[in-house]
Amino acid sequence: MGGLLSFIIAAVITAISLLIISYIPFLGVEVDSPGKALISGVVFGLLNAFVRPILAFLTLPINFLTFGLFSFVLNAIIFGLTAKLVEGFRLRGLVSALLGAIALSIVNSILFTILANVGLVPATL
Repeated sequence: MGGLLSFIIAAVITAISLLIISYIPFLGVEVDSPGKALISGVVFGLLNAFVRPILAFLTLPINFLTFGLFSFVLNAIIFGLTAKLVEGFRLRGLVSALLGAIALSIVNSILFTILANVGLVPATL
């Protein structure tokens, strides 16, 4: 599957995941509309593609010392940065960024697995 099509599919699935986690009250993740969720999914994907590798390289020593647990903080940074860049996507604080990033990873994994099992997306997107 082409790179752009894979990116669009991932952005749509991320948007659906954002909408789902916005309904979990204790997470503190708020999305105004499905359109804002889609924009957030695109921005999140772009940040993961371009900014995350740079941050991962720069924080490699910290990640090594924490046995990879700093990756959760890195995910929260990307998630929080997405919320800062997209109007209509808000977080209630640092804990919301961390919990939201974890919840987004879980929901995304579930959705990708379900869609791969029914043949709607390739297993390796």
